Amino acid sequence: MNLPIIYVVSDSVGETAELVTKAAITQFNGSGMKMKTFPFVEDEENIAEVITLIKLDQAMVAYTLVKPEMRKYMKEQAEQEDIIAIDLMGPLMDEIQRFTGKTPLCEPGLVRKLDEDYFKKVEAIEFAVKYDDGRDPRGILKADIVLVGVSRTSKTPLSQYLAHKRIKVANVPVVPEVDPPEELFKIPAEKCIGLKISPDKLNNIRRERLISLGLNDNASYANIERIKEELLFFEKITGRIGCPVIDVTNKAVEETAKVILHHIQKK
Repeated sequence: MNLPIIYVVSDSVGETAELVTKAAITQFNGSGMKMKTFPFVEDEENIAEVITLIKLDQAMVAYTLVKPEMRKYMKEQAEQEDIIAIDLMGPLMDEIQRFTGKTPLCEPGLVRKLDEDYFKKVEAIEFAVKYDDGRDPRGILKADIVLVGVSRTSKTPLSQYLAHKRIKVANVPVVPEVDPPEELFKIPAEKCIGLKISPDKLNNIRRERLISLGLNDNASYANIERIKEELLFFEKITGRIGCPVIDVTNKAVEETAKVILHHIQKK
């Protein structure tokens, strides 16, 4: 005995149509039925070909076609051949249009584009965490942007903010006692961005940080002479790289990110 066949037809990859059809089939224990998927059905000729196959298999069809003329043609051809056809997308789109008064884009594959955008963002966020604070210098070679600066110049918040814009960011701390990773000098200078800050501002930030941790704010970490030494070393390193430098003294993370995004667009 031949198994009943349900054709799944889509103008994109067919993931939505497959998912809905599978969900319906599971209500019948998922057994005794067969599913055939036909993605990227883009014109009337494609529809005519699929209709012929559906008729030969004595099957039914479930479809997600976003263009009104394609949906109309599929419906007409199915009715003409006495084929059971279920429009999974059209009625809902029509009702949303009626409810909101907005016109749909009618562009195939938008769900997939949104998914790709989401996964790129997640990937960038994971990248920022993995290569935060110079943990692994290999990230410098893989990053879209590398932030260089002394401690407390907002490297980590900036990395995360830019990651939400789908930009892979590695950040490298600059410390006089530690040689910077050689990878910094192997990448194009425009891929690096230095973050500078005034000594007094950094002194205040570090003192507040120490106090919040319950530590003595007289530690060398917040010593003004030590800070000046670190900033001189920073200037030496960024000068050697030849990268652009942004003064973050009075900038919010969002403001600095805007400057960096503009730099990326120019690049």
